[in-house]
Amino acid sequence: MTDVCVVGGGPAGLATAIAIRRHGGSVTVIDCSTPPINKPCGEGLMPDSVTALRDLGVALPANIGFNLRGIRFADKRSSVCAQFPNGVGIGVRRTVLHALLVQQAQDVGVQMIWNAKGVRLRDDGVLIGRDLCRADFVVGADGQNSQIRRQAGLGRVAKERRRYGFRRHYRIALWSEYMELHWGPRGQAYVTPIAEDEICLVMISRHKHLRLEDALLDFPELNRRLTSGMAISSEMGSLSISRRLERVCRDRVALVGDASGSVDAITGEGMSLSFKQAAALASAFCTGKLNDYQKAHERLSSRPLAMESLMLALERRQGFQRRVLASLASHEGVFAALLSVHVGESSFLDLCSWRLVPFGLKFLAA
Repeated sequence: MTDVCVVGGGPAGLATAIAIRRHGGSVTVIDCSTPPINKPCGEGLMPDSVTALRDLGVALPANIGFNLRGIRFADKRSSVCAQFPNGVGIGVRRTVLHALLVQQAQDVGVQMIWNAKGVRLRDDGVLIGRDLCRADFVVGADGQNSQIRRQAGLGRVAKERRRYGFRRHYRIALWSEYMELHWGPRGQAYVTPIAEDEICLVMISRHKHLRLEDALLDFPELNRRLTSGMAISSEMGSLSISRRLERVCRDRVALVGDASGSVDAITGEGMSLSFKQAAALASAFCTGKLNDYQKAHERLSSRPLAMESLMLALERRQGFQRRVLASLASHEGVFAALLSVHVGESSFLDLCSWRLVPFGLKFLAA
């Protein structure tokens, strides 16, 4: 018997369990895998992700991962960068982050059931095979293909867009303290330093058959740098889905993380969104007003979805992409202002200023 049963023991599920425990509820986490759970992702935590974790009581050790100063955009002709306005981000291996969250969950008293197969939703909890875990409240944190979402009747999609991502790690001397997004004709290469001598490389594209070796030919600068390094992990792939659901909660069931919808990996905001959803859901559980979570979920998703739309607009038109990047390279202040909006330090209204006039003139002339 438990107050809350969280189905899914990834970062979103563990963060939710930790948040609910901090509100005094008893929590059991159930997952079909065993930790540490790996998943292809960019492995970069934006500064707002680090803050959201800290708000949950999860402090990242000083020696974990690699501190990231900001973001760099580049194509074959232009390059522009800006520092984060709200601290530093952290590049960290997914397995390291997961192990840290598992330990934190154990420390605060979360019960965990790993390698659980055949989990099914019931009115009084969830079934694990033939065993019943009684719970007043069930959280679906079981990813993009959530069974809890389907069983709870919350699978109605308002909007969806799919792309394909592939990840590999390289041992290499670092050339930058920035997360880098390289723009090409067939997709984007996402580079995140995760140690003094290691990077995580992710390729994101609409082409499901495009693999890293072939895609790197679109990025001469990056490809040249990687020749001095060595691949130290196998290539892993997964879907990068932008999905918005009509509802993320009903009766005594709520969804969190990718199970509740997601933003494209190009934003780098997936983790931050999950951690903030975890805090909002725990607060709604504490007050007993589950509909507050629905409203908070929509509010939290609005900015990442808007930034996703802007970034994917660059992906669809090469000429537009080239002109925008050239203009941003000539007006780094505009890029810094956009980054501030992206990480939640300012709003789109703050972006509207006299600085956009010369930027617009440069764009028209590019």
